[in-house]
Amino acid sequence: MRLTSLADYAVVMMAAAARHGAGSRLSASLLAGETGVPLPTAQKLMGRLASAGLLTSARGTGGGFQLAREANGISLADIIEAVEGPIAMTVCVDEKRNDCALDGHCLVKPHLNVVNGAVRGALQGVSLATLAQGEVK
Repeated sequence: MRLTSLADYAVVMMAAAARHGAGSRLSASLLAGETGVPLPTAQKLMGRLASAGLLTSARGTGGGFQLAREANGISLADIIEAVEGPIAMTVCVDEKRNDCALDGHCLVKPHLNVVNGAVRGALQGVSLATLAQGEVK
């Protein structure tokens, strides 16, 4: 499993936002400059992160984006799902899809929900506050 570039950039930008602290007003250009994410991509991602409820936005003088909640209350899974949608390791764990050619006789399918839950749980267990730290503990 590999994150897409957009999900990776979103994680990097959210960690940078968290380092500014709660209540800090941020712009896409500020975070793009700090992280190296191209400005058009940063703008797109900030919109998606705001739509997902991870950032709030305000227009006008003194406007910008800020974290919608404390960094401890935002997980790596939250960020990935804001950009990529629900975490689904395989097609068969996505209840909205029915296009697996092996579905009728697959003996592994019942176990994949457990695997998917474990992966999602691991990602849920990593907070944005942890990601924003400079050193790995």
